[in-house]
Amino acid sequence: MKNSPGFVRRALLAWSALGVLCFQVQAWGQIYPSKPIKFVVPFSAGSATDIVARTVADAMGKSMGQSIVIDNRLGAGGTIAAAMVTKSEADGYTVLIHSSGHALNASLYPNLGYDTLKDLTGVTTLAAIPNVLVVNPAKGWKTQAELIAAVKAKPGTFNYASAGVGSGTHLNAEIFRLQSGIDALHVPYKGTPDAMTNVIGGSNDWFFAPLASALPLIKDGKLQALSVSTKMRASTLPQVPTSIEAGLPASDYTLWVGMIVPSATPAAVVKRLHEEALKALANADIKERMAKLGADPLSMSPDAFNAYIKTEIDTAARIVKAAGLKAN
Repeated sequence: MKNSPGFVRRALLAWSALGVLCFQVQAWGQIYPSKPIKFVVPFSAGSATDIVARTVADAMGKSMGQSIVIDNRLGAGGTIAAAMVTKSEADGYTVLIHSSGHALNASLYPNLGYDTLKDLTGVTTLAAIPNVLVVNPAKGWKTQAELIAAVKAKPGTFNYASAGVGSGTHLNAEIFRLQSGIDALHVPYKGTPDAMTNVIGGSNDWFFAPLASALPLIKDGKLQALSVSTKMRASTLPQVPTSIEAGLPASDYTLWVGMIVPSATPAAVVKRLHEEALKALANADIKERMAKLGADPLSMSPDAFNAYIKTEIDTAARIVKAAGLKAN
């Protein structure tokens, strides 16, 4: 009967559960964000990941009505930043903007202090960026083949830069080394700007630089572009061949930048961040800014991004084994 104690008790429990659900929807779906959001970037200002983060943050902040601050946390191929985010509150206010190195680190660093797949979850990819093989024009190399020939003639006497051990630029360089069969020394830096500076200065012989960072220096003649890492030529450097076209059939590599949060982040918050990121990527001004950098906006659903990260981890693990890579 409707007036029985059992019925009344069940009705009260149902209304209580509904009230909790409504509170959660309001708290995570409507009020969020109620304060500034922090984008944690593992690389230095001026790196491709940093440029993409700042570009997207500008549009997302305006749309969400909150400022988005950039926190550059450098070191250990991005693992310091990733570890920091895993330990943060899973509330959508601390967001990791990482690159392809996120997948590489799972195999390269034996003691990360976090589980890449269990402790973090993807929101969406943001951009796909070609890496470009760059050298100091004074070296005299005009093609990828000329560089390879010079290194093979004097094995062990040349070196190549990266934006850090475990970065996407490092992985790209190792793919190139394996495919070309060259012997050279890896010199890691804390970010792309430092690596490019030392290539320009002549202390390092080459670098697979993210096109978003290297393009202005290539146009100014400070860097010579020999090839791009993607399967297709870059629209901003149509005269530069791909590494495949230049003679290395299995050398293609695409640097991606994506948005990642702690795995315990409420689904409603992940959904909001995903929707706002997609809205930013669809913005005509953002598209234009990305295009000028040689970056292509790239979006995935959270599930698709997580599946992609798993695939990237498996691919990176094979390269780490083949190249004999170690973090130290």
